[in-house]
Amino acid sequence: MLSDWNSSAIVPCSDVATAKRFYTETLGLPLAEDHGDVFAVHTGGTRLNVYKSAYAGTNQANAVVWDAGGEVEAIAADLRAKSIKLDEYPDGFDAVRDGVHAKGDFRAIWFQDPDGNILHVNGTG
Repeated sequence: MLSDWNSSAIVPCSDVATAKRFYTETLGLPLAEDHGDVFAVHTGGTRLNVYKSAYAGTNQANAVVWDAGGEVEAIAADLRAKSIKLDEYPDGFDAVRDGVHAKGDFRAIWFQDPDGNILHVNGTG
């Protein structure tokens, strides 16, 4: 039924202006649409939708994942340079260095947006 249709991520926020600055300025994602309490940014060939919600900040699981190929370490360094704290979940990994989790060739990082939505980047490296 849905296998032929594209999907995109959607995350809630409590403050649209703060979220928009984070996604467009801090993460550098180009604004695709802006409808006041809802906006979308381009991310690769898809979009990430962000909307104002009274339930923002209640999700305690991954909200968005990016496949970044071999660029995970570079992305982690860029985020750290912007004072973004990388979360650490060491269970199941061979090592965690500067927030970058490694298991064999697999690399992963996690960080949070201003509302605590957990954002995840993975790839091989």
